[in-house]
Amino acid sequence: MYVIDRGARAAVTALVAAAALAVAAVPGTAATPVSGAPASGTPAFLEPSELPPHPASDWYAGPVTAGQPDPAPMCVGDALPSIASHRRYWTEYDTGALQVTVVERSARRAERLAALLRAHLDGCAREVTRQNPDVTATQRYYGRLDVEEGAHVYGVHTVTEWGATDIALFSVGRDGRTVTVVQWGQMGSFEDARVAGFRATTVTAVDKLY
Repeated sequence: MYVIDRGARAAVTALVAAAALAVAAVPGTAATPVSGAPASGTPAFLEPSELPPHPASDWYAGPVTAGQPDPAPMCVGDALPSIASHRRYWTEYDTGALQVTVVERSARRAERLAALLRAHLDGCAREVTRQNPDVTATQRYYGRLDVEEGAHVYGVHTVTEWGATDIALFSVGRDGRTVTVVQWGQMGSFEDARVAGFRATTVTAVDKLY
């Protein structure tokens, strides 16, 4: 789910697979939660219990992994540098999440990266629709969160000509020279978006940076 800037057609196939960004990493429903302590020198990542609660499943997580995620997050993927680290999360149903964190060389560089990521998200729905004529995308901005240097929350809803409908929430936050992107997604529309829980998750994610 959610690759647009690199390989748009592959992205749509993944996007309508209902949180395939995480499902691709799922070893099966018999998986157990992973504590996944980050490597030395890497900012702390979200734990599964810190994601918006799912009504019928626990959250599970893969390890913290160096490098850009593959597939990359929709719209912001092309802006993520190779020095990123990421962690994928999933449930036993069609809900998944992803966190990507970048430690820049300076707070100024991190500020520019956060602004670039926000610019990509500001035009996300327009770009998805432009690159994929069989997909209609709309988006909402859910505002700024007062945590560290700030975080911003967005929602993007996509509908394909063949009827698939997916909702994704994104946030971009910064603490000093560290930037994090959090993404949550499942089948559904804006009415299914767990905005309050995702806002709380974003605050936790940024609080855990350094």
